[in-house]
Parts: sequence; structure tokens; C-alpha cells
Amino acid sequence: MKAKEIRDLSTEEIQTRISEEKEQLTHLTFQHAIADLQNPLILRHKRRLIARLETIYKQRLEATETA
Repeated sequence: MKAKEIRDLSTEEIQTRISEEKEQLTHLTFQHAIADLQNPLILRHKRRLIARLETIYKQRLEATETA
């Protein structure tokens, strides 16, 4: 998911997406510890997506506090 697509989402949608992605990352991490994943790069992509979501979410919160 690109940053532009994330910015099109509402703040509530971003919050739910962050929690869903974190849950998926946790599941994938345990799966990777138990057995090999077919594509371990999925972990990197999930971490980066979560970081992107959290960054845009914090930018929105700062913008609403400033306004």
C-alpha cells in the first residue's frame, strides 16, 4: 500500500488497519519461528507498511491538534 493510498483512508480506517497489520505480523513472526515461510520478505513488507501507517496517522493527529 502506497502512502498516497493510505492518505485517502480516514483516520479510523488507518487505526483499524494498523491493528490488523500488527496482528498479522505477530502471526507471521511466530510462523517463521516454527517453520520457514515461503517468502520471508513478507515480514519486512509488513513492518514497513505498519511504519508507514503509523507515520501518516501521527501526522494527522498533529495536524488536528495544530488546527
